Amino acid sequence: MAGRFDGHDPAGGHDTAGVPWAGRTLTGTGFDDDLGQADPALAAALADPGEEVGLVAAVAGARLLVPVVAVAGEVDESAGLARDVSTDMAAVTLVAPDGQKALPAFTSLATLADWDPDARPVPVSAQRAALAAVQEGCQVIVLDVAGVSRALRPSMVWALAMGRPWVPAHEDEQVQAAVARAVAAEDRVAGHELSAGPHGALQVTLTVPPGLDQQAVQALVTGLGEQVAADGEVRARIDAVAFRLRTA
Repeated sequence: MAGRFDGHDPAGGHDTAGVPWAGRTLTGTGFDDDLGQADPALAAALADPGEEVGLVAAVAGARLLVPVVAVAGEVDESAGLARDVSTDMAAVTLVAPDGQKALPAFTSLATLADWDPDARPVPVSAQRAALAAVQEGCQVIVLDVAGVSRALRPSMVWALAMGRPWVPAHEDEQVQAAVARAVAAEDRVAGHELSAGPHGALQVTLTVPPGLDQQAVQALVTGLGEQVAADGEVRARIDAVAFRLRTA
């Protein structure tokens, strides 16, 4: 069976489509001296499961490897046989059972090979990886899927894409100001505190008068949540919100 590149001589001065080699310029990736090893600071941050601020800071300063794999383009099914006429390279995305999409990224060639030895590594900055994740509709970036895996939550991905430091939502000044504005407009709230909630959520503790029924409480927290989420930039800095009530 004839192959796709049969009869092509690279020394003839052109590629398989007849386009001359002359005049082409190969641009560097910015990682020309990269040996494919993990950044030491990022490796150390990955090994500390309780560290999040340092992890995102280490990711921001490191090179990541985003895998691409070959997928069939045009397929020739003549003579009763299916044969790839063209092949494209595509970025990989992962989908969790709940439908959440993730972009896999790797710290080294070794961790990428452990996951898929056939995947082609594309070296990128963390910001470019985050921008690619946003473009592909991925809510999270998963680092080293087959190794010491860590997931970067949506607020972390957004911070990397914007090229700014990440801080937990309860310590974020924009989030603090947005919650304060929403609470100030609610007469039934005598005070509030922000803290770290479960699984990276922003926990908002509200001080309210005694006697509020379930319907009133639901309306209160729903209204406050909608006001805070009305600002797109603030919403991108919060992964989830958990409300807690205490009586005055």
